[in-house]
Amino acid sequence: MESDPSIWQHTCEHLNDPVFLAQPDGKILAVNRAAEKAARESRANMVGRSICQVIHGGRLPHAKCPLEEFLHTRQSRIMETRLPGLFGDFLLSIIPVRSRQSNAVTELCLIARELTGEEARQVEYHHTAQLAAIGELAAGVAHEINNPINGVINFAQLLLEDCTDKENCDILQRIVDEGERIASITHKLLSFARGNEEQKEPLHLSVVLKDTLSLMQHQLNMDFIEVTLACDEDLPLVTGNRHQLQQVFFNIISNSRYALNQRFADKDPDKQIAITFKEVSMDFADCICIQIRDSGTGIPQGLLDRLMDPFFTTKPPGAGTGLGLSISHGIIRDHNGMMRIDSVLHKYTAVSVYLPVSGTLEPLKNHLSIQP
Repeated sequence: MESDPSIWQHTCEHLNDPVFLAQPDGKILAVNRAAEKAARESRANMVGRSICQVIHGGRLPHAKCPLEEFLHTRQSRIMETRLPGLFGDFLLSIIPVRSRQSNAVTELCLIARELTGEEARQVEYHHTAQLAAIGELAAGVAHEINNPINGVINFAQLLLEDCTDKENCDILQRIVDEGERIASITHKLLSFARGNEEQKEPLHLSVVLKDTLSLMQHQLNMDFIEVTLACDEDLPLVTGNRHQLQQVFFNIISNSRYALNQRFADKDPDKQIAITFKEVSMDFADCICIQIRDSGTGIPQGLLDRLMDPFFTTKPPGAGTGLGLSISHGIIRDHNGMMRIDSVLHKYTAVSVYLPVSGTLEPLKNHLSIQP
């Protein structure tokens, strides 16, 4: 495709799909009428801004936008993604635009076609399958690491028992400590990758979550975070492992606490976590949906699909391991449930957990038409 104002005027301007013309650095040069309508902004407000800021809502200072990083390659690509700046799920096509004079790629054309409901469900299905494949890979890696690291720990402990030199003893103790840290990580990977065989029982999810909050209440109070809980006490029971589900809620609320502290350093009326419970009735199952929503920093849209990958984190280096949501996803999957994350940068993050009520036979994860 060649850059030509007349082509834009007579072709792109009349398309029903949003179209953006951008430089390789992400700066928007032009938009069509459909883009104005989808973004609910005038072209005067969009031209000159970053494409990530307009269609994703921006990015965190320490995180790179995958879309902007890709534009630097000046290559074509097609991806299915959620674009909160355009308020929907889209098939995003990136087309290099070559200069007539030099034949070099100087601009890129981005065309966003809104996905149908069925297409959006297929995207979610493929993402779930990808996470399952990552789980299998994580299990294989964990097994390969687990045996040799246990050997290293055992031999170091044997040497430590007979050690008399203080400097050598310190080195051996560090080997044991670091080895145990590696063993702990492999254990978490295995928890993510496979179902835990611990006993499950009928549970009131509201009781499980309230118990979790009681463990965290002091920290939340110290950070001036207000928690609101809306729950019908007559909701049906779910069959689950109390300890594992507490771990899931603990991980999600801890992430919310971190995001709120990043956005609000001190006390603020908007520094809140809202937790809601509701029963969702469908033709295949009755489910309990627990949504934990915070008004923190939010998550860049380009990173949402990677949040449950092991070792991936949106936090700065040293501030997180990237295993919390991976493990939580594995636990919910083992409970025949589903987890969904929705977020808009600088506005909110909402984590919705769906669990089938006791007696539901068909796994919820096989049905991906549920919306938060």
